[in-house]
Amino acid sequence: MALVYRRSGLVLKRSSAAADPLVKALQQDLRKLGYLRSGIDGGFGEGTERAVRALQFDLLHAVQRGSDGAAPVTLREFNRERVTSVTGTLDENLAGCIEDILADPRVPALPRSDDPARANREAFASVQSLVGLRVPRPFLLAILLQESGGLHFRIPTAASADDFIVVGLDRNDQGNPDHITSRGYGIGQYTLFHHPPRAEEVETLMLDPVRNVQRAVNELSEKLERFVNGPTPGQQADDRLAEFGRGELRRCRFEASDPRFMTDCVRCAGEALVDISATTPLHPRTTETLQPTKYHGETTYAGVPDRSKLGCDWPYAVRRYNGSGVNSYHYQYQVLQRLV
Repeated sequence: MALVYRRSGLVLKRSSAAADPLVKALQQDLRKLGYLRSGIDGGFGEGTERAVRALQFDLLHAVQRGSDGAAPVTLREFNRERVTSVTGTLDENLAGCIEDILADPRVPALPRSDDPARANREAFASVQSLVGLRVPRPFLLAILLQESGGLHFRIPTAASADDFIVVGLDRNDQGNPDHITSRGYGIGQYTLFHHPPRAEEVETLMLDPVRNVQRAVNELSEKLERFVNGPTPGQQADDRLAEFGRGELRRCRFEASDPRFMTDCVRCAGEALVDISATTPLHPRTTETLQPTKYHGETTYAGVPDRSKLGCDWPYAVRRYNGSGVNSYHYQYQVLQRLV
């Protein structure tokens, strides 16, 4: 089926003009293909421009295999010398590429929901009902709220018709800001480093929120086991070492036989709160303080649970869940705030 915005001579580009139904149709397809983070409103703003640029980049440079496996097809296969540069502008040639991608059964569309509010309630309830978790449920829920707002699907508003799965787009290629290096999907932001996803990944990891969240459970557990007080610097959490040294991992201040074991986190977190400012050292062994980054503009956080008083190592695992460096401290403070 021909796309409504595939017209001879038509050009769509960034503009402050009123909502355009052709732009809205383009946004729908960019969401479907995993290039637009959110927003189907008909306005060709910065988000839509970045999505177009990312698609153009992949049509020129995409590889089929990521660190986690191979995509069903490489996006470069659909170019056929029609896109020659990254411009952020849609023309007839790019529209033709999009039309061919959408028509190819090897490229699955990202899922959407006819009733996203209900689907989100069911997804969050299914996570809350999980039993036998290897991680504390309160910390897991705080991470889900941080990663996706606790949503599996976007909820349409008067301004936006977006009802697709929540997607997070990482651009961590310093030399190529138009390169989307990974995508996180759904309530648990299950991350894939190859694109497009395989059909079975859509079926199991995007349409099943429990399987989606299981990735977060496994990763948080691994961060505690391997990246808090491991044998090498890369397997250690600097803040934990500064505050407690290389002692045995602490899963909880309570014994495993105690009903409060890995469940009473909210009460523990509320016992001692601290304010983080731009002059607060990141941990006792450094003079480095919280600095704004491209991901986090804040330099202060009020009412943060004091990680050193919780009696467990999950705050340090949470930070390593996000990596290392200043961004990971922003992440840690934000998740701890959500905990209370």
